[in-house]
Amino acid sequence: MLHWKKLFAAALVLFVMPLAFAQKPATDAGHEWWKRAVFYELYPRSFADSNNDGIGDLKGITSKMGYLRDLGVDAIWITPCFPSPQVDFGYDVSDYENIDPMYGTLADFDAMVAEGKKKGVRIILDFVVNHSSDKHPWFVESSASKTNPKRDWYIWRDGKADGQPPNNWISIFGGPAWKLDPRTGQFYYHYFYAEQPDLNWRNPEVQKAMFDATRFWYKRGVSGFRLDAVDTLFEVQDLRDNPVLDGKNKFGDPMTQEVFDKKLPEVHDVMRGLRKVADESGAVLIGETWTQDIAELKQYYGEHNDEIQMPMNFLFTEVNKVSAPEFRRQIAAAESTGQWPVWVISNHDIVRSYNRYGDGQHNDAIAKLLAGLYLTLRGTPIMYYGEELGMENNTPTRKEDVQDPIGRRGWPEEKGRDGERTPMQWRDAPNAGFSTAKPWLPVPDSYKTHNVATELKHHDSVLNFYKRVLALRHEDKALTEGSYVALNENDANVLAYLRKYEGRAVLVVLNMSGEAQESIVDLAAQGLSNEKVRDLVNTASHAKRGKAALKVTLKPFGVYVGGVSK
Repeated sequence: MLHWKKLFAAALVLFVMPLAFAQKPATDAGHEWWKRAVFYELYPRSFADSNNDGIGDLKGITSKMGYLRDLGVDAIWITPCFPSPQVDFGYDVSDYENIDPMYGTLADFDAMVAEGKKKGVRIILDFVVNHSSDKHPWFVESSASKTNPKRDWYIWRDGKADGQPPNNWISIFGGPAWKLDPRTGQFYYHYFYAEQPDLNWRNPEVQKAMFDATRFWYKRGVSGFRLDAVDTLFEVQDLRDNPVLDGKNKFGDPMTQEVFDKKLPEVHDVMRGLRKVADESGAVLIGETWTQDIAELKQYYGEHNDEIQMPMNFLFTEVNKVSAPEFRRQIAAAESTGQWPVWVISNHDIVRSYNRYGDGQHNDAIAKLLAGLYLTLRGTPIMYYGEELGMENNTPTRKEDVQDPIGRRGWPEEKGRDGERTPMQWRDAPNAGFSTAKPWLPVPDSYKTHNVATELKHHDSVLNFYKRVLALRHEDKALTEGSYVALNENDANVLAYLRKYEGRAVLVVLNMSGEAQESIVDLAAQGLSNEKVRDLVNTASHAKRGKAALKVTLKPFGVYVGGVSK
């Protein structure tokens, strides 16, 4: 029989636990698994094709969970795999609570979640919050008549007296952001394609429906969402014209300053609502947060850390050159917020980092350099599939080869995003081992050398360097929980810093130049020993220990990572 004191203690725990859960802050340790995690964005069309139809699918992703685990990935963010007409390759959703047949079934999804759980890989879905497809039942009803109960689920307005749209707002994909519906005689608003009508987030029914859609997936084992285009959720209600600027955009439209159709204060109300639902499941929210500066980025965390846990720092992606001073400046800005940074160097909308930073001679070394940077900073990194291989862009050279509607509409100034979305390169085989059928996008010739099977065989490959850094990140708490301390801040060529944790540290020294460099680091000034340094992960570099200082010699774009103690 249990002692009465144990019975009382057990009863007390049962009584207190629900209250504690309801009241605990969003930053409680139970909600911070994402701080220790490495995220990996994958494009389902392009990751792995299980049925050899040329398009990737969920079973393909499931089959690669072992690879993801061995790489060192903790969570995968899957771009939209919901039912969709595929006007914008899944970012036009026609059903928020199902899987598009081209990717599989809900049963396939559940199997993927289960396999991910076995391998320690969480699932993050891409949630398109701003708009639906025009084929979504909600919009079909909304467009049926002016009196339909769902009419107010979207943004409908009368045009001007001369039949022109309600205002001068421009779609990001070119042309007016309004389309006339001949049946009802009104225009509907679409910040993106005309087939992507904007939801009316001022309508409480829309909010409830969207919040419930996230709950549907949380119940199926999803660990969070990446929120698409969050800054476009609201427009001013009086639909004032945006100020007109000089010049034309890449589609030939007048340039405007988007002050009345983006980044309205109400966006943060929705972020708090989505966060409240996420907290019910211990889930994380990642934000597509394009901001002008770091102060604007900070707002997305919420005044009380009650909005997005992981707003992506796209300012970091815009460095676009290997520059110690510029990366140092961006890191300092992110650190100045006092928040948890999120580091991104590529994604499905951005030309691959291998091309943006490569110099044509040292591209593999630069790929390792970038890995040595964003995987060792304080914060959470989000990798992009193939980044670990040194995959390069395969940008179309002919308009007739373009799949992305942006590229077809804006050619040649705008070539679209096909180049960064090409199939994952698994081995030196036809179609890079992605599929036996012709893939939906062609692979670049570099697949013959930059593929998983080949790179696993070579110790100094980009892939094996990623694996070593990721393994170190999981093993050493200094890289997941340590503070960031900048070193030698006036060095124009070498970026150096410490990640300090409980009396020890990891030292990172990165040569961001095409010339050999020598970096003198005085660890004693940080209360550490210049002699008690052990090599951890390095490329083309070595360290000479001494009482007065540590001398690190680096070849062009070399990386030195060492463990330091007192």
